[in-house]
Amino acid sequence: MSFFNHHLGEFAALLTAVFWTITSLAFESASNKIGSVAVNILRLIIGLAFLSSFNLIRRGLLLPVDATFENWIWLSLSGLVGFVFGDLFLFKSYTIIGSRFSMLIMTLVPPITAFFSFIILGEHLTLFHYLGMTLTFSGIAMAIFSRPSKGEKLSLKLSPKGLLYAFGGALGQALGLVLSKFGMKNYDPFAATQIRILAGMVGYTILVTVMVRWTSVRIATHNKSGMILTSIGAFFGPFLGVSFSLVAIKYTEAGIASTIMALVPVFIILPAVVIFRQKVTLVEILGSVVSVAGVALFFL
Repeated sequence: MSFFNHHLGEFAALLTAVFWTITSLAFESASNKIGSVAVNILRLIIGLAFLSSFNLIRRGLLLPVDATFENWIWLSLSGLVGFVFGDLFLFKSYTIIGSRFSMLIMTLVPPITAFFSFIILGEHLTLFHYLGMTLTFSGIAMAIFSRPSKGEKLSLKLSPKGLLYAFGGALGQALGLVLSKFGMKNYDPFAATQIRILAGMVGYTILVTVMVRWTSVRIATHNKSGMILTSIGAFFGPFLGVSFSLVAIKYTEAGIASTIMALVPVFIILPAVVIFRQKVTLVEILGSVVSVAGVALFFL
């Protein structure tokens, strides 16, 4: 039990990767049915409903009214940076360079997080931690590069704009994590997630209004299968996934947590084989082993 308590942050990050794997599959299918803009704002509304119900039972508070002004300021900023800025850039990169290359760029999140953590929080990682980080990156890169995708070829001639959008997504996620840790301090992670989601909803409300997309969002709510998939994604994403990511950064260094959470593209291989009947190469399996070995170093 002491081992679990000592590595609570690392275990929470591992669970976050599992939750985000499920939510990625759900949101991908939902986006194909009702569109990514509708999914983005609906996932936050549904996620807030899950969180509010959970916190009402657990804390006796429907909303985070016990948060300090400082909590609200920094966690709201984190929500805008992560949910709105980061996700908008990431989704845009999918349409230009494809998800495989976008996810490769997203593996830059841990070192960017470690950099921001050093600047903002004063956190330091050991040489052993950097070794684990390097092994994990290497395994993820092997898995992503080797995964076949119809119409995509491994090439260095990728769109600079697409790469820039993907980097913007990585930057948003990394800075969002660090701002969350800075703003959360000793506050409850699930209540902190509520604040982040509320800020994200405000951001997307402005965005959908400017883009004149409310009609498409309303139509999306009548698509039964799309709403079921969005609800599943919201449960494992904005509710469990984001909350556990805050638990992770609360109990371990943000750089370590983000490295473990970056295992999503490796975890997603198995369900891709089972659900979508994709073929797995030996290099992908080897990449998975290398990634897990890297994460294991954080538990030693």
